[in-house]
Amino acid sequence: MAHAAPAGGFARTPDVFSAKVHMAARYGVPVVLGLVYGYWAAANRRDGGPITGWNVLFGCVTAIAFIVLCLAVATFAPLLKRELHSAVKSGFAGAAVGFLYSQTGESVLRSTALGLAVAAAIFLVFFYRYYTREDGEGNRIR
Repeated sequence: MAHAAPAGGFARTPDVFSAKVHMAARYGVPVVLGLVYGYWAAANRRDGGPITGWNVLFGCVTAIAFIVLCLAVATFAPLLKRELHSAVKSGFAGAAVGFLYSQTGESVLRSTALGLAVAAAIFLVFFYRYYTREDGEGNRIR
């Protein structure tokens, strides 16, 4: 017999990438995102002015903080129930967007409002995704 469908009726697609590719992506994607984020935050902060040493230092520290937090969220959020899993990921995204917006010189209230709006939208998307693909205990059903 060829490949039979699992009891749920859905066949899993084969994994075309090796373990090395998955490991490289697990650490490579947060590093690249962090570098882009650090550059973006530094560019927002200098507002078209000259690049200074303090501006470069700010971008590097921001990139390192983003990378560490992104890896922590990617490592520990999947261990939580789907509600908290969604909340942690959306909270990280909302805080990241709010921080970037605050570097443009806008008010704290506008930055907070934008961060909360982004977090709420991302929470809805992630919660729907996890709700439709996990059972009550967090086991994948597809």
